[in-house]
Amino acid sequence: MKNIAEIDTNFKVEATIDKSGLRFYECTEAPLRTYGVFKEGGKFRRMSESVAKTVSDGVLALHANAAGGRVRFVTDSSSVAISARMAGIGKMPHFPLTGSAGFDIYADDVFVKCFEPPFGIENGYESKIVFADKKMRDITINFPLYSDVVDLYVGVDEDCTITEAPAYINSRPAVYYGSSITQGGCASRPGSSYQSVVSRRFNLDYINLGFSGNAKGEDEMIEYIAGLEMSLFVQDYDHNAPTPEHLEATHEKLFMAVRSANPDMPIILMSLTALLLS
Repeated sequence: MKNIAEIDTNFKVEATIDKSGLRFYECTEAPLRTYGVFKEGGKFRRMSESVAKTVSDGVLALHANAAGGRVRFVTDSSSVAISARMAGIGKMPHFPLTGSAGFDIYADDVFVKCFEPPFGIENGYESKIVFADKKMRDITINFPLYSDVVDLYVGVDEDCTITEAPAYINSRPAVYYGSSITQGGCASRPGSSYQSVVSRRFNLDYINLGFSGNAKGEDEMIEYIAGLEMSLFVQDYDHNAPTPEHLEATHEKLFMAVRSANPDMPIILMSLTALLLS
């Protein structure tokens, strides 16, 4: 049987693009700015590898998944392209590849399109999106939710204007800690994760510390979270507690550690506990 892309070319996804007429910036290069992740040891991470190793094998395996990573800038380029090197591609039967391994793009907080990854993606891909006209736009590119990003380069027209995006309203990020729901499973694209939706609605910077199946409130994780500089903390890890007793032993402990370090900061407890007990 022929591949669908051979039968209907509308389904064809290229892994590379024509780069002529484009200038590429490394995603941490000014005037671009990257949020939610940082480069360490040759890839982007949500927390330091040295800390992840102390928590659990699961957190170590997931901490470099790029959930919550974003690149922001302002440009009048008529097109935006990406060239990504990746590792640990998250391919799952129940999860759209555009969400687990794809990037997407928003202009002025409105969804434009996914940078669609090819079905056979192994170590990255390239993609380009063309706008209908040339005008200044606030651009946000969201990183994949369940894949590691080694390098990301963003391409714009060689003759375009490109400047830094306006700052978020919070100088310190909101921090979300939780399960696969928090990490973004199984959103159809990165911009559909709930933190991304909240970020656009309220212009908030954030860090996604969702660890699929592995958010268990370990002492090492509690210490790490309590030491972060943040403007808001969302605690949402009940779903990964192995027993009610484990949750009883860790839930208030995490809350109190964060509250002690941040006496006046808002803390949101998103929990199934109240429903289970009602």
